[in-house]
Amino acid sequence: MKKIWNEFKAFAFKGNVIDLAVGMIIGSSFTAIVNSLVNSVVMPLLSLITQKNNYEEMKWMIGATEIPYGLFLQAVINFVCIAICLFFIVKMINKLNNLKKKEEKAEAPKEPARLCPFCKSEIHKEATRCPHCTSSLE
Repeated sequence: MKKIWNEFKAFAFKGNVIDLAVGMIIGSSFTAIVNSLVNSVVMPLLSLITQKNNYEEMKWMIGATEIPYGLFLQAVINFVCIAICLFFIVKMINKLNNLKKKEEKAEAPKEPARLCPFCKSEIHKEATRCPHCTSSLE
């Protein structure tokens, strides 16, 4: 039993599990913000267009069956807002990663090089075989 407990502790307190938990908490908080934006700003603006005061009142009646399309519309708008925000966040993170890679590449010392006499590719000065054309070098 103690062995299982130790394995569980090792699993539960690894960095990946904690990172996932933090991500879930931030994600749920972000969802609350987007829901508030949609409920407080977007849906009232939409009600100006549709002449309905409440999105919950937006529904179709087919016989005795009620189809509340307003609730579906709100869910779609929530999804689109979250997707747009995440797109820009990921785009910003990728841009920062690319800048970091460019800085690291610029800081890396350039290795001495020469040209391969056969394929004219740049190779290390101490290479005995070209990594591009596999020609044997002197």
